[in-house]
Amino acid sequence: EFYGEALVDVLPALGTHTPMSDGQIATMFGKTPRELFRVHDWRKDVMTLGEVPGEFVREVSEGKVEYSWPAQVNRLLRDGGHDLILSIGQVVPHEVVGMANGSKNIFIGTGGVMGIHRSHFLGAVYGMERMMGRADTPVRRVLNYASEHFGKLLPQIVYVQTVVNKNAAGELVMRGLYIGDDNECFERAAALSLQCNFLTMKREIKKAVVFLDAQEFHSTWLGNKSVYRTRMALADGAELIVLAPGVREFGED
Repeated sequence: EFYGEALVDVLPALGTHTPMSDGQIATMFGKTPRELFRVHDWRKDVMTLGEVPGEFVREVSEGKVEYSWPAQVNRLLRDGGHDLILSIGQVVPHEVVGMANGSKNIFIGTGGVMGIHRSHFLGAVYGMERMMGRADTPVRRVLNYASEHFGKLLPQIVYVQTVVNKNAAGELVMRGLYIGDDNECFERAAALSLQCNFLTMKREIKKAVVFLDAQEFHSTWLGNKSVYRTRMALADGAELIVLAPGVREFGED
């Protein structure tokens, strides 16, 4: 509504996930005109802006991996003729990068398979328990390196980031809105998300039951969040029961 005809492209940051259906787009984006939406084709539409050196990756991973990391984006970001890119999203705990969003939206959400796989493996070998809920992690440092060194090849990027949780009535409400063109915007949102989206337990859980909403969770790839987001609270030998009525496949695409 604000930008009118100046808004020419909307690109959901899918990474390697399947394209959104018309129903999902209508639910998430409301009245935004359907003809504005573009699909991120991570097989065909990705370009490499540069490489984060292996020496840097080795340093941030404490020597666990030493491959270089390709800074990849959908070519629409560089070659689409835009003078402004709005990166809009929610800052939530994430098992690979610590806190989702920020530069992850650009270099993972519109990136290619090599950058996505290598970032996931970096997070895995460094350790999920060391990263969940933290704004400063090895994967985030790699993304920040890419943003600092290769982001200048793109139009100006402005991040619009929200922090959301449920109120006493069980309704989702916005707790914070952070808008800016640098990493401070993400860091402030992450600090609030840590307060809003984490529950610190007074004791370990012996049995946990997780329900995966069928509208959101279609694969074990996403369904594994039921493991990631409970494992730090589960006791040794605990039982985790996952109810997943919508899961029908393993990978996302």
